Amino acid sequence: MKGKNKTKSDKNLSLREEKIQEIKKNLIRQKEALLSEAGDALNALPDETLFPELGDQASAEIDRNFMLRLKGRERQLLKKIDEAIEKIDSGTYGICEVCGEEINIKRLEARPVTTMCIECKTEQEEEEKLRER
Repeated sequence: MKGKNKTKSDKNLSLREEKIQEIKKNLIRQKEALLSEAGDALNALPDETLFPELGDQASAEIDRNFMLRLKGRERQLLKKIDEAIEKIDSGTYGICEVCGEEINIKRLEARPVTTMCIECKTEQEEEEKLRER
């Protein structure tokens, strides 16, 4: 009887590991796409041109600042992707950094850069809402 449970456990572990390797492939693809898009966007970023109309100048500056903010978000996402890939390689991926429990594989598939299980993340968000009041 014990042998059957171990086999089932091993099968679940290998299925989880298989899913994690799929997540890694998707993370690598996402990283490559972000880097490619960032390069294209950087080349298309408008120069700081002086416009005769003050309104045009302000509009161009707003557009430029918006693009730079987007790049900042992409940099943050790239950092999270790199950290997730590093955790996969070291065997620590999918472990909640708060409670130490395994993060549900469905959550990892939906949000591959997450570092918290749904329970700890929900609790964190509730605490943030209370602090905002």
